[in-house]
Amino acid sequence: MKVCTSKVTSTVASAVVLVVIATLAACGAVGAPIPPESVGVTPTIERQKKLEALQEKQREAAKAADGIEPQPDPLLQGQDVDLPTLQPVGTR
Repeated sequence: MKVCTSKVTSTVASAVVLVVIATLAACGAVGAPIPPESVGVTPTIERQKKLEALQEKQREAAKAADGIEPQPDPLLQGQDVDLPTLQPVGTR
């Protein structure tokens, strides 16, 4: 029995391509690696602080343009972040 080498070669090549694609898909995200300096809690907090500082500058500019200064809430003095009021989740 004579086997055609072109069929065997194309079958092997197809199998290799299939294995490579399956391996790449199984490895997770394919792409450029993300540097560890931009992932995690610390960079997120720094971005939030920069954004809050920018928003504070915008508020101050808006207050200066309006000339009206709102009174700060005395209960919120010294708070870093304004949290929503506590609400009961469920009752029995």
